[in-house]
Amino acid sequence: MRKAEVTRDTTETKIQLQLEIDGTGQQKIKTGVGFLDHMLELFTRHGRFDLNLVCDGDIEVDAHHTTEDVGIAIGRAFSEALGERRGIKRYGSMMLPMDEALVITALDISGRGMAVVELDIPTEKIGQQFDTELVEEFFIAFARELGATIHLHQIAGKNSHHIVEACFKGFGRALGEAVMINEAAPDEIPSTKGTIV
Repeated sequence: MRKAEVTRDTTETKIQLQLEIDGTGQQKIKTGVGFLDHMLELFTRHGRFDLNLVCDGDIEVDAHHTTEDVGIAIGRAFSEALGERRGIKRYGSMMLPMDEALVITALDISGRGMAVVELDIPTEKIGQQFDTELVEEFFIAFARELGATIHLHQIAGKNSHHIVEACFKGFGRALGEAVMINEAAPDEIPSTKGTIV
């Protein structure tokens, strides 16, 4: 089974998580930021990953450190659980509608961490805690730790909640596809270099 446990302990956040890639979408998530919890629940459900995550962060300041560090910790957990990336499909994509919003997600578990996030989110906040600029921070942190190229491009959308929800649902489905074992080549590392990490 492809599993990982990650602990991250800094002056800004304390995170404990357990991840199982080949799960059913079960989760217990508590970051102290309600909207972030909701997005991570959608991500795990649509990717069919099992995730237990607790974060004690400095949310009395704002949600920035919590959101970024959760992205770091989850990305690191996926990296550890995937090991040398043997047998994975490597690429995944999803065009996901969420009511009036439409977001394209594409990713490559390439060993090169970068995120290209092109979103036009109309409000600066969702709820009282979550700054919408943190969506990009989460995906940059995740991409860096996993060693993946992540693209998120908004095609349509007027409602901030719907736009961000389309991102996390689409990312869960695209990542679920990318980490799936390729039955035609279950023992191969999917790179002409012979290595990804």
